[in-house]
Amino acid sequence: MYSNLAFGRLSSGLSSRVLSSVLSLCFLKKHVQMKPTVSTVYHVIAFGWYAFVVMSLAAKDGEDLPPGIFVYGGPWKYLTFLNLILQLVFFGLAAVTDLQAGKKSSKILNRCKDLLFSVFVFPVGMFVVLLFWMIFAYDRELVYPASIDAFFPPWMNHSMHTFVFPILLGEFLVQPHVYPKTKHGLVALGVVGLSYLSWVIWVYLSVGIWVYPLLGLFSHGGLLCLFVSNMSVVTLLYLLGEKLNYCVWGKSLTILQQQKAQLTPSQKCIGQTI
Repeated sequence: MYSNLAFGRLSSGLSSRVLSSVLSLCFLKKHVQMKPTVSTVYHVIAFGWYAFVVMSLAAKDGEDLPPGIFVYGGPWKYLTFLNLILQLVFFGLAAVTDLQAGKKSSKILNRCKDLLFSVFVFPVGMFVVLLFWMIFAYDRELVYPASIDAFFPPWMNHSMHTFVFPILLGEFLVQPHVYPKTKHGLVALGVVGLSYLSWVIWVYLSVGIWVYPLLGLFSHGGLLCLFVSNMSVVTLLYLLGEKLNYCVWGKSLTILQQQKAQLTPSQKCIGQTI
């Protein structure tokens, strides 16, 4: 069980790592000779925003935590928090990839970035926004109790559950992404979904508390239907992202796919193992 001291250590450690990442990115930007592009500026700003949000969350005083909010697993059991870390990692990687343009490592970094965005960042981010506001509109106590308002101010709530949406849409406008084969992408997404589901069930079996109060309202059969329907929604969001990407960048994607085919055998091997 997380104590206030443990959360304080987690917060300080997380703040240090995020701050280190920001400084490292700034250092890299200073020493890489290139002209800034729209995508570079966008990625650096988005990374800075998510770094600020995560650091603001980590800086919260553990003594002010609502009772039971971080029982077992701390913030790492909440999909919202995991999504913030996911967005932070992606935009950091995207910024580094932009700054490394023209180097040998850029092609592999691009493949990692495209895989991360297409399979995880967009569908998971959109799922968090969609599901949160649907449940919030029905009964906020099931997903975001009023008692949390004193701990998370409105701007922080929107930074976690609203602003993710326009930032993701903006990513489609500034840069195209090469999607993997649909079946491969959906398999990877399914593995991640089952992993998070297993984590949620483990928390419940360990301490007898559901991560989200909503889950306690369902029978075993109802939970199964809920989990299947959620995975169906995430799958549709993946396909939506693929469609949006093609609608915006149809011709450019053809060029990117041709460049992808020009990877050396060693680069292809490394890319396929990611």
